[in-house]
Amino acid sequence: MEAFGQFIPLILIFAIMYFLLIRPQQKKLKEHKAMVEALRRGDQVVTQGGLIGKVSKVKDDSEIEVELADGVKVRVVRATIAQVLSKTEPAEG
Repeated sequence: MEAFGQFIPLILIFAIMYFLLIRPQQKKLKEHKAMVEALRRGDQVVTQGGLIGKVSKVKDDSEIEVELADGVKVRVVRATIAQVLSKTEPAEG
């Protein structure tokens, strides 16, 4: 019984670490994944490199095409989208 008593502080430390660090990080990762999956043409986005542009084409599951200026389009890995500044309304019909 005394051996179990020595592990109680270790168990408490792990529980505190889980609720303060691990769980919020998993929640943030899940929110980012949902944001990236919801990207569609016309959304204004910011990349992790700080570039601001408009999604011109959703190529596949891992890549989108972003227009930075008139006629300047770049291919961007979806996971590098840091923020969505403005969403477009879904097309009617």
